[in-house]
Amino acid sequence: MSKPVVAVVGRPNVGKSTLFNKLIGKRLSIVDDTPGVTRDRIYGECEWLGHNMLLVDTGGIEPYSDDVILSQMRRQAQLAIDSADVIILVTDVRSGVVATDMEVAAILQKSGKPIVLCVNKCDTIGEVPADFYEFYNLGLGDPIAVSAVHGHGTGDLLDEVLKYLPDGGNDNEDESIIKVAVIGKPNVGKSSLINAISGEERAIVSNIAGTTRDTTDTVIENKTGKFLFIDTAGLRRKSKVDDQIEKYSVIRARMAVERADVCVIMIDATEGFTEQDSKVAGIAHEQGKACIIAVNKWDAVEKDGHTMDSERKKLMNDFSFMSYAPIIFISAKTGQRLDRLYELIKFVDEQNAMRISTGKLNEVLAAATTRVQPPSDKGKRLKIYYITQASTRPPTFVCFVNSKDLFHYSYQRYIDNQIREVFGLEGTPTRFVIREREKNGKKDYK
Repeated sequence: MSKPVVAVVGRPNVGKSTLFNKLIGKRLSIVDDTPGVTRDRIYGECEWLGHNMLLVDTGGIEPYSDDVILSQMRRQAQLAIDSADVIILVTDVRSGVVATDMEVAAILQKSGKPIVLCVNKCDTIGEVPADFYEFYNLGLGDPIAVSAVHGHGTGDLLDEVLKYLPDGGNDNEDESIIKVAVIGKPNVGKSSLINAISGEERAIVSNIAGTTRDTTDTVIENKTGKFLFIDTAGLRRKSKVDDQIEKYSVIRARMAVERADVCVIMIDATEGFTEQDSKVAGIAHEQGKACIIAVNKWDAVEKDGHTMDSERKKLMNDFSFMSYAPIIFISAKTGQRLDRLYELIKFVDEQNAMRISTGKLNEVLAAATTRVQPPSDKGKRLKIYYITQASTRPPTFVCFVNSKDLFHYSYQRYIDNQIREVFGLEGTPTRFVIREREKNGKKDYK
């Protein structure tokens, strides 16, 4: 990316995510008093004095922990440090300088990157606490007193960051990029897919359900196009969402779907379809997103010559409410059909953005109503005067009729199928808006 990268690092629970949210001006990173809440790298844009930068929030660094998650968080933080132009080291004035702060400072100094020392939780206005001055012992130059909660000192902090920023932070982001949300229940391989397509450990991967709590972004450019992949926390049944942090994650996953152009709904091939898969897919369907059903871990399934066809038919029945969604069988572990996945994403995005002329739509309508006569009730027959497309993403059609009540859902679905048969619209839901047309101030029921 053209924007300079600023990594926000430090030991757990010093207020990194609170500071990150304050600097970008919105609650993108999860904030909680529990150490280790932020696990993956979270990206957000920050603008200061006409300069744009990309902030990276990281999980807390525990240099010598043997815990599986904490060690992977440490590796994620190291990746952020390696890719950063400037590093903000966040410390806590209330606890003073602790051994972990010294160890983290030593790690950062070895990177050779510019370091800005932030002493957080200086919440009172006026003189800084006496403990503030002991942070000079870290050997990182003048510390900057900040209150991430109230915003005090954040301007001074960003002024110091600007001194080290390289040029080129004002380029506009490419609008041609396709935003893709990877969604699914926990532990179906979403993060493994992100890592496979990006060629690096972009998101933490483990077999502990719920490892990913935030949404993370990965930009990929290849011969097919430009893609921004959004990895999301797995969506569980509401009865199982009893942890406060996980409730935030569900909200964040829904927000990721809102941001996306295309949703890749991941299914575990070794488990098969579950009710939760249907609910996860329903979120994307309700928001009108282009959708692909990706059956992951296909390499782990015993197969014969008919396995894929029989599984496809079963899934088409299970996902009957979104029969438009193409199904692809992949393996994030081996890379099977990932090239085809890119092509499919681009295709369904184009279908979701398709616009059909009013003339062509009404030709299809005339043929459809001739083939199957509109329904009638008590001597009154439905008349569809004309149809036009009002918007895209998803394709939304307005039908002008003599009676809304006569335009039953079954006949709407018939018209929808006729439009799809001619124009495709594969991978995207459609919307129909029914309006009654009046003649001389009266509704036409003839």
